[in-house]
Amino acid sequence: MHINIYLLLGHKYWKKIHTRVIVVILGILLGLFLTLLPVAAHNYSQPLIEQKLSNAAQQEQQGRQYYEAGQFGEAIKIWQQVLQIYQAQNDELNQARVLNNLSLSYQQLGQWLEAKQAISSSLKLLDVKSDRTKEKLNVLAQALNTQGSLELAIGKSETALAIWQQATATYTKADNEIGVIRSLINQSQALKTLGLYRRALSTLIQVNDILQKQPDSAIKTAGLRSLGSSLRLVGNLTQAQQVLQQSLAIAKKLQSPLDISAAFIDLGNVARANQDADSALGFYQQATAIAPSPILKMRSQLNQLSVLIEQKKWNLAQTLWSQIQPQLANLPPSRASIYAQLNLAQSLIRLQQANLPDAPTMESIGKLLANNLQQAKTLGDKQAEAYALGRLGKLYEYTQQWQIAQELTQQALVLAQAINTPEIAYRWQWQLGRLLKKQGDETGAIAAYTQAVSTLQSLRSDLVAIDPDVQFSFRESVEPVYRELVSLLLKPGNFQSSQNTLIPARQLIDSLHSQPNQKDIIQARQVIESLQLAELDDFLREACLDKKYAQIDQLDPQAAIIYPIILADRLEVILSLPKQPLQHYATVLPEEQLETIVEKLRKKLVIRSKQDFLPLSQQLYDWLIRPAEAELVKSGIKTLVFVPDGVFRNIPLAALHDGKQFVIEKYSVALTPSLQLLPPKRLQQRNFKVLGAGLTEARQGFSPLEYVEEELKKIKSEVPSTVLLNEEFTSKNLKTYLKSTFFPIVHIATHGKFSSKAIETFILAWDEQIKINELDNLLQIPEQKKRESVELLVLSACETATGDKRAALGLAGIAVRAGANSTLATLWAVNDEATANLMRYFYKYLSNTQEGKAEALRRSQLALLKDPLYEHPVYWAPYILVGNWL
Repeated sequence: MHINIYLLLGHKYWKKIHTRVIVVILGILLGLFLTLLPVAAHNYSQPLIEQKLSNAAQQEQQGRQYYEAGQFGEAIKIWQQVLQIYQAQNDELNQARVLNNLSLSYQQLGQWLEAKQAISSSLKLLDVKSDRTKEKLNVLAQALNTQGSLELAIGKSETALAIWQQATATYTKADNEIGVIRSLINQSQALKTLGLYRRALSTLIQVNDILQKQPDSAIKTAGLRSLGSSLRLVGNLTQAQQVLQQSLAIAKKLQSPLDISAAFIDLGNVARANQDADSALGFYQQATAIAPSPILKMRSQLNQLSVLIEQKKWNLAQTLWSQIQPQLANLPPSRASIYAQLNLAQSLIRLQQANLPDAPTMESIGKLLANNLQQAKTLGDKQAEAYALGRLGKLYEYTQQWQIAQELTQQALVLAQAINTPEIAYRWQWQLGRLLKKQGDETGAIAAYTQAVSTLQSLRSDLVAIDPDVQFSFRESVEPVYRELVSLLLKPGNFQSSQNTLIPARQLIDSLHSQPNQKDIIQARQVIESLQLAELDDFLREACLDKKYAQIDQLDPQAAIIYPIILADRLEVILSLPKQPLQHYATVLPEEQLETIVEKLRKKLVIRSKQDFLPLSQQLYDWLIRPAEAELVKSGIKTLVFVPDGVFRNIPLAALHDGKQFVIEKYSVALTPSLQLLPPKRLQQRNFKVLGAGLTEARQGFSPLEYVEEELKKIKSEVPSTVLLNEEFTSKNLKTYLKSTFFPIVHIATHGKFSSKAIETFILAWDEQIKINELDNLLQIPEQKKRESVELLVLSACETATGDKRAALGLAGIAVRAGANSTLATLWAVNDEATANLMRYFYKYLSNTQEGKAEALRRSQLALLKDPLYEHPVYWAPYILVGNWL
């Protein structure tokens, strides 16, 4: 299907776009769809304070109405007239206030130079320290809030934070507690942009403490909504729901339809994050019923439409679309309405692709996007224009009109870069890469993809906080950028495909001697490392600490690093050997087929009495390790370190089989989420002692672990240990012991679960479930961190959630969050007695060998393997070492 670009946009649009390079980054401004609430409720920088009614004041109020309707250009015209009136009267205080309002409007339009000039003039008028009445202090604090917003917008988050701290102090001098609340909320925005989500949440909790002492008010309900939203973004969904319910109750008491509908939308977002689609739809429907403005009603309906499409409830989605369609003509031109319609266009494309009767046509979607583009140009909103251009380009990509799609995409990218909005630019860099690839320009495609990945790297902390309200999905909007670039860099060989489930490896494995450019392999490894970190960021809802790449031969000259990389059409493997160029080999295999094989292997491994796992185990060995066998032997490799991708995290790679023996019989095995996170140090033998904790009794619905006491006793017989058992094992006790004495090893024998959701990943203590987000506070004692961190965390009875392809992300997340150099954990529920025996062997070898943690684990697993009672992999294979293997 083709769309006529000239009919949609008109020939004149194809004249060259003239732009100025203006420095800007809009912090956490969110993708396709962002509704700008009135300033007092959303940005917390007051554009107006109450004045006696006069002609000027009435005009100011009219300007505010335009501002709140998203018609920023009209607001500017009105406020410029008002400014002239106050200048004629030599009224400096009111001039300062109106200049503040103008700066806010210029910021909304991305006119950063004008915004900076306006707020600088405002602050200059207020810079009379001898005349600091409360009224003047309030105006000064408002101006500081606006200046902070500008600094955040142009990417100076630390400066913004400092200015907002100054605003807080100024509001405090003016005895304006509401102003203090607003400026604290703004501080939390800056902290989020810096990736400091714990501090941001702590600030909002401080706000909440102030709010709880305040009478119910509009600012209280808005502040609680902000706190609830932040709690959701860091994964504390239960607390988020509680806070938002309180906000809703106050809004109902105040009979504020605006705040009620906004609370319903936020509650719907929490339900959606909880994967409770029915509850989410219910909240969105309630918001729709009470929404006081067309744009707020549209926002809640679009969220409903998105959920219905995700659930493939096509008939309901079609019905809802028919209700939304007539409302489009009534939306006043504004950034909020443009983003809403761009979001709608994305949903309509999915409806069209479902081939439904009476589905919207590509032509009608194109007209909607073209109308959005024209509205953005009329408003002078460059950011909205960049979005509209790019989305229109994507529509042409769908219809395979590559050249027009490329022209639109390049114009969108030029515009996004000119106003320095990387959260928009990366999308169009990615889109350009796809289009160039389709047209056979592989070099240009790699360059565009590389730019997209580089932009994503600069956005790591911002991506963590992107809201589901904008249909953002890490798996849909970020992960594919990395994988598609790796696919281009590691060009596939000419393989013969097979329809068999188990494909002969020799037919499919690329020769080690036929390598792509070494530079491309190095870049591919860096890209997949970056993806691993980005996945952890997304899982933890917080940016991980960056470290420089570790040199393998400096860490361990006898270790090989293996990167299995799952691509849509094949399995790629990058091999890193000490002091050698990187190598790679590949297997043509659809992603779905590979995942099925890996999942089958896991299921068969946990069936204790059968050997059905062997053919699958050997098949994976053929793909991952056999092509490198000769190189591994030649290099004298003793340890295989895997950086596992996707479903490979869910299986014990030590249980792969070469036809004669298991991998663990030849090599020590370790996993790491990323070499960038590895601290290059060996386990210190001196002062070797363990803090052990465990449960033997049933707690909180979990079954008793009868052998835990024996496990801890056996450990104590091998190494000096302090043991907390049952009611002694509380989170408070654990922290107290860690604070009073340094323990290089912490061994926890209790139930736990690793999940793809951080909120569902926990360790069970006597008194509570210790969530992943609490682990760093528990194990990383500030006074100790200055000296030493925990070298090894052992979790001996946890398991990955069944039926969750990405559950082992929880294990990697715990390893990172705990701050331990290494984590030893289990992939599935293990046999108590076998665990007790393995742990005794492990600590015996760990305390008596200089060969490291991975080798101690290997010897322990071999001890079980040689025991007829425990020779099946179900007993010894699930123990995996994550992190530093030395």
